[in-house]
Amino acid sequence: MPRTRRKDARPGEIIAAALASFAQRGFAATKLEDVAAAAGISKGTIYLYFPTKEDLFRAVVRQAVLPNLQAAEGDLAEHTGSSADLLRMLARRFLQLLETDLTAVPKLVVAESGNFPAIAQFYADTVLGRAFALIEAIITRGIERGEFRSVDVHSVLPVFGGPFLLLALWKHSLGRHTDLHFDPLAVVETHLDVLLRGLAAEPAKK
Repeated sequence: MPRTRRKDARPGEIIAAALASFAQRGFAATKLEDVAAAAGISKGTIYLYFPTKEDLFRAVVRQAVLPNLQAAEGDLAEHTGSSADLLRMLARRFLQLLETDLTAVPKLVVAESGNFPAIAQFYADTVLGRAFALIEAIITRGIERGEFRSVDVHSVLPVFGGPFLLLALWKHSLGRHTDLHFDPLAVVETHLDVLLRGLAAEPAKK
């Protein structure tokens, strides 16, 4: 029985070790044998689960990143309050992720997409497409309910997501090498205040 539990746990342990390595070294510099050592398994064993590093990256995205997106989609499906509160809930989820290594994933995709276009395409198709659809759905909901003014919904996507990407990139790049810093909570609260004021429905004309 102990061996069975250990074998069942291996993929999760490998993925956790891979995420930590991706966050520390980036995609190109991460080696499967180093991930195997960090996960406490042999070099040969890791190839039974993940034949290539690209396979391992896809597993990290599916098992570590997507559950957070699925939870946010659940918020949208169950929410009965305002659309502004939905955007706040989504922002809080992103803010919580900034405290984890998961923010290394978009950073390494941006940094290494030129040399590894396959992982960039996978990330765009698997994560960004769903994230964009989620944000668009929230803003569309607000417009239809009269909470937001009519806007080009697709064009709002980078307006909403830009500060979160900046904070993730800063954390895993320049932020490591300078005394300059941002307070993520203050940035997000300021961003939401500006964005929601810009989206607010215009007062009815008398």
